[in-house]
Amino acid sequence: MTRTSGRRATRRSITASALAAASALLLISCAAEGPTVPASAPAPSTFADGLDAPWSMVLYGDTLLVSERDSARVLEFDEGGRAHEVGVIEGVVPGGEGGLLGLAVRDDELFAYSTAADGNRVERMPILGEPGDLSLGPPTTVIDGIPSASNHNGGRIAFGPDGMLYVTTGDAGERESAQDVEALSGKILRLTAEGGIPADNPFPGSPVYSYGHRNPQGIDWDNRGTMYASEFGQDTWDELNVIEPGGNYGWPEVEGIAGDGDFIDPVQQWRPSEASPSGIAVTGSDVLIANLRGERLRRVPLDDLASSSEDHIGEFGRLQDVMVTTGAVWMLTNNTDGRGEPVDGDDRIILILMG
Repeated sequence: MTRTSGRRATRRSITASALAAASALLLISCAAEGPTVPASAPAPSTFADGLDAPWSMVLYGDTLLVSERDSARVLEFDEGGRAHEVGVIEGVVPGGEGGLLGLAVRDDELFAYSTAADGNRVERMPILGEPGDLSLGPPTTVIDGIPSASNHNGGRIAFGPDGMLYVTTGDAGERESAQDVEALSGKILRLTAEGGIPADNPFPGSPVYSYGHRNPQGIDWDNRGTMYASEFGQDTWDELNVIEPGGNYGWPEVEGIAGDGDFIDPVQQWRPSEASPSGIAVTGSDVLIANLRGERLRRVPLDDLASSSEDHIGEFGRLQDVMVTTGAVWMLTNNTDGRGEPVDGDDRIILILMG
């Protein structure tokens, strides 16, 4: 990818028809783990635009699914970037950073993290129909009662290589709760797909996998099974962490690298003005991090976690999520959420064809 420092005002809207439908279909159907992403690549194109505060991307087979935070819609996209509404998640109460957030897929079920009237929750729903006309069956609660607030809701969900469901939760404005292993806020949780507590969780009978988090919003694993998480700091440091079962990551006692043996330090930290890290994707060689306030895609090499490089600075505005498929990087912008500066066509899915 080419480093750029263009401002949002100079962004050029490229319609979905600019992509060859056959090439996009081939790329999206490849394994999401993908190969090593090279250091330079062709210019990005807009795969789809006109989205309303999108939050998460996930693949269902060959089909791309995207959540919209405030409308609570789940959208599917065909190979030409055309959208179809799969369904609206019932009972979502959007407000501030809350609403319909993370998505995950397992077999023929969609898992969704959302804010309801009584807190955050994860539900699972059968995916019905065929691509181009998908719909959702009735929801079943996986976990609820996760504290919610106008900010710090966490919201990323993903299945790990062990088949378990991981859920990031923010401190919901109750800072001290992040250090309380009895609370669900300020944590990364680990559950079975049905909502059960795995017998090998670090705290017996508890879904808590790690704690001391402020607002983690990105999780992924490398091909050795190592788990990485991005986290929003307060005013000083945003973080990239390597997650250990039962680990205490320090919030609110410490922020960033503290050198305190009671807590696990991040492998990297950045000023919030240059980061505000959200979704991440791990390739064969790098951790890719989508940044909101920092408006850039950051690359952290797996063989040198203390270094990083940056791409597309200011080019697309706020970046909410990133996904890698064989031969492509997908980025999801978030300029229409009330904090960005949207231009015509925002929000959009950006596709970078590799090689």
